[in-house]
Amino acid sequence: MTEDNIHSVASYINSNYDKLIEREIPIPYNQSIEELAHILLTKYELPKYIEKELIQDLTQFIEAKEKEFYDTYVEEEVSRAKNDPDYLEDLTKQWEKLFKEETAEYAEKKCASDEELFASAYHKLVHSPALETILSVEHLYAKAVRRRTDQKDAFIQDLSEKQTEEMNKAVDRLEYGMTESEINELVAKHYEDHSLLKVRYASELDTLKEAQRREYRDWVMKMLEYNQENSFPPSPSSPLLTPTSPLLSGPDESTFHENVQNREKEPILEESFTIHLGSQLKQMYNVRILTGNVEDLCIIPVNESSELTPQLLQTALALYSNDLSGLVLMTDNKIGSRVTKDFQENCLKSTEFHFSHIDAQLEKISNIARDHFGESASNGSRSPGSDLLQCGDFYLTKHSNLAQVHVIFHLVSDDTLRGSDINSRHPVILGLRNVLKTACSNDITSLTIPLLLQYDITEEMTTMWCERRAELVFKCMKGFMIEMASWGGSDLKNLQFMLPIGISSQVFHSLADMLPRIFKISNPKILK
Repeated sequence: MTEDNIHSVASYINSNYDKLIEREIPIPYNQSIEELAHILLTKYELPKYIEKELIQDLTQFIEAKEKEFYDTYVEEEVSRAKNDPDYLEDLTKQWEKLFKEETAEYAEKKCASDEELFASAYHKLVHSPALETILSVEHLYAKAVRRRTDQKDAFIQDLSEKQTEEMNKAVDRLEYGMTESEINELVAKHYEDHSLLKVRYASELDTLKEAQRREYRDWVMKMLEYNQENSFPPSPSSPLLTPTSPLLSGPDESTFHENVQNREKEPILEESFTIHLGSQLKQMYNVRILTGNVEDLCIIPVNESSELTPQLLQTALALYSNDLSGLVLMTDNKIGSRVTKDFQENCLKSTEFHFSHIDAQLEKISNIARDHFGESASNGSRSPGSDLLQCGDFYLTKHSNLAQVHVIFHLVSDDTLRGSDINSRHPVILGLRNVLKTACSNDITSLTIPLLLQYDITEEMTTMWCERRAELVFKCMKGFMIEMASWGGSDLKNLQFMLPIGISSQVFHSLADMLPRIFKISNPKILK
């Protein structure tokens, strides 16, 4: 029997704080005692200064109840094993199964899966002279997908314009015999035609991407064989890959140039710092503050030029490594909502060769969340019937077809972030701590977060508002990074704070000057 299958409930009752506190606590208690204390302080309107004493009381209570629970449980299990040989045999089989599943030494030897073989082949090739060839082929595939996407958008826009014109003419004929029922029928027909066209092109794009994925993965495996037999890698024009395949056809020459040029005109402000944090053994970090759009870290420019950017090279080289890059993306409490529609569309503009496409990942996350919410509603931690995430929750998606990131942390926020009175106990701030902890546990050594926890400039974002928000995030992240040393796992090497495009240079430099004061950058002393 595993620990997940044993549980009890203890009633915590305390009247030492001028109020009767009564709370049922599941035993064993696997959640944060500090969080529980904060909930009790808020619920019973207790003074803030007793928080430390309350945490100590709760800790002692939970430890005592857990010891009592495990003592009773062990005595019952030992007694049952002595009196029931069959139960002892079942228990032995369970331990044997756990050893095989959890301990590599006793695990059954299994052959590598297709995914593992492909990952190993890709990792070897991108760390060889074949890197440029691989990225050039991916570039050709992306152009083919972008061409189909542009065709889809053009046809849908053309249909919308024709339908608008037809509807305007129908409305004008209302006075000459056209009835409202005929107008409604026309609206229904337009909606059906529009939906069918979108479904048709979406299906064609999915078919193209799936064909590209199969062809690309087969080509990588053949290329590895070729690379092992020869001292130089094949070029994209070699017989290993047919350049005339429709899966590799690119767009017209005029496509994409306008968007790329417009994006390059946007001014970028940035400053970088090297800091040292830690109580005894100090760790060095690179901290950067910059202005930019989140899309800048996601969109891979697809144009006629086959020039490969350093960021794209670095992303490919680190894909199967312990040096991954992450990005915090603010969203609402609906998985795959319209808030992140632009991000999802950017993911779909090229084929995902290594992981599931964004739609499949979000659907899987949604199913897992739905099952989890059902359990949470049954034990009372969430309201019954709730199908939404809560502020401060986050979920992950992983990507190989984005420009500078491998992992996206979708952090749930709400309208309270627009106010100026949030503090270090705000769910989003606590969510950032959990994001940082997850990053350290999963080899994510570079992380980008929105410094103001928002992506757009709004009316309430005065200079004072920006300074207060930045100071809060700076101080909290500094505390989390110091705390991170005790978590284990990978060290965060690079931390980027992103500000919205359009913020004034005065505000930017004010926040940039604040960073070294809070993180206390050490300057070398020159001894004469």
